[in-house]
Amino acid sequence: EYSKVDWFNLTGLIFVVVLMIPNIIYAVTNKDGFADNYHNKFIEAGEQIGRFGCFILMFIQLPFVTLGYIYDGAQTLYLIFGVALLVLYCGGWIVFRKGNSMAKALTLSILPSVLFLESGILTLNIPLIVLSVVFAICHITISCKNTVGNKQ
Repeated sequence: EYSKVDWFNLTGLIFVVVLMIPNIIYAVTNKDGFADNYHNKFIEAGEQIGRFGCFILMFIQLPFVTLGYIYDGAQTLYLIFGVALLVLYCGGWIVFRKGNSMAKALTLSILPSVLFLESGILTLNIPLIVLSVVFAICHITISCKNTVGNKQ
């Protein structure tokens, strides 16, 4: 039997806030923003829908589509994986603070994608799982395409 989850997930909210901190710092310190060489309206829309859907579903867990922790003790795994992925993500921002490399693009796009996906799987949050896959495909694609330029 699955462990129940509350509709509001404070840990998920904290994860989202921590995930946003390096992005906010980057936006404030780099007025030029991110490279935006890749233009695909379908992929861009998918990324935005996935991003904001994942952000919201990390802390708002709809009871009829969030079945609860996948097994007793999964909450501990959720915390361990979440914290580890966030430490790696923040560390990635520090290590790759300068430059625009494929390693940076992959690190800073895969880690949040995995955070959203593992959170969805461990809490059996069906919409979070679906949107995390959409986000991952679109975000990783955009990040990599912007790194190498608009070579399609």
